[in-house]
Amino acid sequence: MQQGGWKKLIAAVLGSGICAGSMTGAAFAIESCVSALKKQAVSAGVRPEIAERMLKGASFDEKVIRFSTSQPEYKTEIWDYMAFLVDAERIKDGKKNLKKHRKTLTDIEKRYGVDRHIVLAVWGIESDFGQFKGDFYTPHALANLVCAGKRRQKYFRGELIKTLQIASRGDVPASDFQGSWAGAFGQTQFMPSTYNSLAVDFDGDGRKDLVNSVPDALASTANFLKNAGWRDSRAWGYEVKVPAGYSGPAGLKKRASLSTWGQRGLKKIDGGNISGKTEAALIRPAGANGPGFLVTRNFNALRSYNASTSYGLAIALLSELVSDGDPFKTPWPTDNPGLSRAQRLELQKLLNRNGFNVGEPDGKVGPLTRAGIRKAEAKYGLPVTGRPSWNVYNSLGGK
Repeated sequence: MQQGGWKKLIAAVLGSGICAGSMTGAAFAIESCVSALKKQAVSAGVRPEIAERMLKGASFDEKVIRFSTSQPEYKTEIWDYMAFLVDAERIKDGKKNLKKHRKTLTDIEKRYGVDRHIVLAVWGIESDFGQFKGDFYTPHALANLVCAGKRRQKYFRGELIKTLQIASRGDVPASDFQGSWAGAFGQTQFMPSTYNSLAVDFDGDGRKDLVNSVPDALASTANFLKNAGWRDSRAWGYEVKVPAGYSGPAGLKKRASLSTWGQRGLKKIDGGNISGKTEAALIRPAGANGPGFLVTRNFNALRSYNASTSYGLAIALLSELVSDGDPFKTPWPTDNPGLSRAQRLELQKLLNRNGFNVGEPDGKVGPLTRAGIRKAEAKYGLPVTGRPSWNVYNSLGGK
């Protein structure tokens, strides 16, 4: 294609949101599109050397595009989700970090009015307390989503420009934007637009560095939750006993006072009466045979971080357990529970040992591991799901 033709194509891609990938195939060379993005970034105030450095070498990344469009191969049951995110290792590390950063967390709680254990739990879930940075260099991932993605190109273009502007201002070093395929970065995974709105400089060094500064990352999270409606005058919620055969209101939109829920027959998990004026909603994430929870608007604040009930409950449970609170009492309605991170790693080793090659064990359950699980399930007469479950783990010799 002649140079003028490229210019017209890139203008169409960047200006109207047309998907370049759909026009020229998955192997579309994004170099010319990236070149246009550099110019657009400079026009938006990004220093030319920063735009050049951060977008240099950006090329088509099949994994980014696949993650942006593909659906999970199996539905993640809440007991799998909780077993993986709230395991003994994360609880232990959480208690260690609670002690290590006690003053910082206490100061953050005083300033923003957000429970320190909740802030700590978000940190633990989002980056394993800063130990996991993410698999993608976010400027390159965002460039892929703009130039070869199939949806929301305008949104991702804006996030990319904001990323480059953050580095250009000197808040976060250009090399430190490691994170998710969608562009989130830092120890508590902020999108660039969220960073611009809610990140804070808590350590007082003149920069809002969510990558290298634990105080900045944790305070920014507290500021996010406060802005989302968290109030420390109320709990996130608590587990309850729901009467057998209950057919009354349920769901996050069906709110009532605690006293009203008590009148409907709900009890505290220890059997005590429920009363009070605080509004709450009844959620039963695993159905009528699983645990029930009365959740306040603080739980909605948790879900604003990630619009998932399972995510909100993982944060809530981890916050309870790092502060020596009680685990959920009602068991999940399954005889085939999920695996912790340590068990998932061991499962991969067992699959390899038994001839179901899944590559180098890393504890991450991707397509290769799920394919190995399916083969093992078929061999041992289990339902073929590809799910990292207790039954397949036990069949392979796991303990």
